[in-house]
Amino acid sequence: MLPQTSQEFTAWQDRFRLDGKVAIVTGASSGLGVAIAQGLAAAGADVAIGARRVEMLDETRQLVEGLGRRCIAVETDVTKVEDCNRLVQSAVDELGGCDVLVNNAGIGGEYHAATEDPPDHFRQVVDVNLMGSYWMAQAAGRVMPEGGAVVNLSSVMAVTTAKMPAAGYSAAKAGVLGMTRDLAAQWGEKGIRVNAILPGVFLTEATANYSPNYQAKIVKARVPGGRLGDPVEIASTAVFLASPASSYITGVGVPVDGGVLLF
Repeated sequence: MLPQTSQEFTAWQDRFRLDGKVAIVTGASSGLGVAIAQGLAAAGADVAIGARRVEMLDETRQLVEGLGRRCIAVETDVTKVEDCNRLVQSAVDELGGCDVLVNNAGIGGEYHAATEDPPDHFRQVVDVNLMGSYWMAQAAGRVMPEGGAVVNLSSVMAVTTAKMPAAGYSAAKAGVLGMTRDLAAQWGEKGIRVNAILPGVFLTEATANYSPNYQAKIVKARVPGGRLGDPVEIASTAVFLASPASSYITGVGVPVDGGVLLF
């Protein structure tokens, strides 16, 4: 039923809160990961952050703590199962649990024509983007309580093409969608929801080298929304999918792309 009183409406708004929850964010040393960690903290969660670049993780930790939440930073290479297990166990030991996992760690890789793509390059892109997300989900799924949520970062490249040679990236991000559906089906009876976000083109460290002219060309060709995305728009979507506000949503991919997938 819809809220009928001011008190009921306030309680409804609280469904977007994460007070008392512990969230884990991978790839939190830059870009979308920093914004997601801040968003979860602003919603009330304590946050465990992981990435390979420890010195940059410390900057994210300070931002989270500046929002009044506890935060631990753990050096993490998601391609190593032992690192994934250590990040989750650190969240349990130091923050008290693992209620939310945001699988943000990923790499774009280099652009190689399919006939010239070095095997090690293809394997690395799949290893970080797909397998790393699985190892993290596996570790979190062992300790996550009923009501928990996993949010995987896929990409619009999972379901469309930018007409650039990025087979490894596209394959890995499509794999993330398949993994999301399967884990949602497996863990539904445990009360754990699993969803994915499909970002379009965002202003982050990864796109910092795009000239204004190139950005304008991308927008004109593919983005009906008329601009590139702001990381806070991914963060707010992650908070929604992690919170009780989305308690009847699982196994889906949510595009946050300014309309890229309309074409």
